[in-house]
Amino acid sequence: MEKDNIQNLLIEIGRKLVREKGTDALTVRKLSEASGCSVGAIYNQFSNMDNFVVVQNFMTVDELTQIIADVPETDDAFEDLNTLLQKFVDYVMQNKNLWYLLYYFHLNHAKYTYSYFYLRKVVTVLQCLRRILERIVPEMERPEQMLSSQVLWLNMFALSAFLSKDVLDSFSKIDKSTICQIMVNTFVVGLTVLEKRA
Repeated sequence: MEKDNIQNLLIEIGRKLVREKGTDALTVRKLSEASGCSVGAIYNQFSNMDNFVVVQNFMTVDELTQIIADVPETDDAFEDLNTLLQKFVDYVMQNKNLWYLLYYFHLNHAKYTYSYFYLRKVVTVLQCLRRILERIVPEMERPEQMLSSQVLWLNMFALSAFLSKDVLDSFSKIDKSTICQIMVNTFVVGLTVLEKRA
């Protein structure tokens, strides 16, 4: 089997393992068993499991950016923000294990050097958020808009841990989507108030 075909097979099987069995199922041994490829062959393709996880995470971010980029622009920027947020929430909730793989990796590999292509996907999300903030707070200077979009994304990213795990479900019976909506809208309304006072 050709190298690209082996890589694609491993990526597909690895993604299925995570979807169905969670992040703990993504070990080189379990991937070897599920794919029929030897441990050596897996390391030959990806060097280490961190690189394999990053490929999975790139696919996850790519799926998310496609969904967010397709949010239509209306005359109501707040409505657009909430549409984008709901798309984000829905994606994370429907892909909990894949998203947690991404979240956990970022949390625990702060010094990992990501490729330009991976970072471009994240920048695409930030650009979508900045374009909406530009319409909600048009008086805000561009550097502040960029900083605010980064803070907004970090808020959403932090909330995604809550979305992708059921640990806190017994703590609050409030719908997770509603909690995210309140948090994000409160942040953005706060920006409009601060800008008026500036």
